[in-house]
Amino acid sequence: MENGVEKESGSMMFSEEELREVSGLKKGGDFVEVTCGCTSHRYGDAVGKLRIFSNGHLEIACECTPGCNEDKLSPAAFEKHSGRETARKWKNNVWLMVNGEKVSLSKTAFLKYYNQASKSANGINKSHNGRVCHRDEFVRCTGCDKERRFRLRTKEECRIHHDASADVNWKCSDLQYDRITCNIEEERASRRVYRGCPRSPTCKGCTSCVCFGCGICRFSDCNCQTCIDFIRNAKV
Repeated sequence: MENGVEKESGSMMFSEEELREVSGLKKGGDFVEVTCGCTSHRYGDAVGKLRIFSNGHLEIACECTPGCNEDKLSPAAFEKHSGRETARKWKNNVWLMVNGEKVSLSKTAFLKYYNQASKSANGINKSHNGRVCHRDEFVRCTGCDKERRFRLRTKEECRIHHDASADVNWKCSDLQYDRITCNIEEERASRRVYRGCPRSPTCKGCTSCVCFGCGICRFSDCNCQTCIDFIRNAKV
C-alpha cells in the first residue's frame, strides 16, 4: 500500500470495455500505458506515452521530437511543454486516441485512480471547517521586482507555484494563463495581508493555513528535497 492506496496490477486496473480501441495500450506491473497528446494551434500535435499508475500518479514521456528528453512530465507540465495556448486545463486539453478519434482525458475512465488519490489527499489536508489549508503565496519577478500572488487551492495551482518558487529566474511572463505582465501594478501592501487563512483574514501563518507537506503540494516527479522527503516518508 502506498499513500493510502493499495497497488493494483496493470492488467486489473481497467475493464476491457474501458480499454477498448484505445491506441498504444500497454499493461505493466502497476500501471497502464496509452498514447496521448496535446494540440497547440501554433505548433500542432505533441504526442507522448501516458502512464496511469494504480496509486493515482500520472506520468507522460514526451515524443514531440526525436531528441526530446522529457520522459517524466506531469500532465500539466506536458500541456505547457506542448505550447498549448490555453494551459491549466490539462484534463480537457490532453487527449487519447480512442477508435481513431482524439478524446479528452476527462471523458475517459483513466482519471479514476488520480481522482481517488486527490480525494484522499484533500481529506487529509483540510482544516476543521473543511477548507484546504494552503494560503496564498507570493513570488517576486526577476524582471520588474514585483511580487505576484499564487492561489494554492488545487494540486495544479500548487504545482505552478512550486515550480515558480524553484525558478531563480522566474518572470511575470512565465505566468501565461493569468496574462500577467511586468507593466501591471503590484498588489497594494494592504491587500497582500489577506492570504486566505480560514481562521483569520490577516493571519501571518498558523496551523490552519500553512502546510508542511501533503499529497496536494508535494510531487512524485519533482527532484527537490522537500518532495523527495515527503514521497519517501509516505512510502514508509
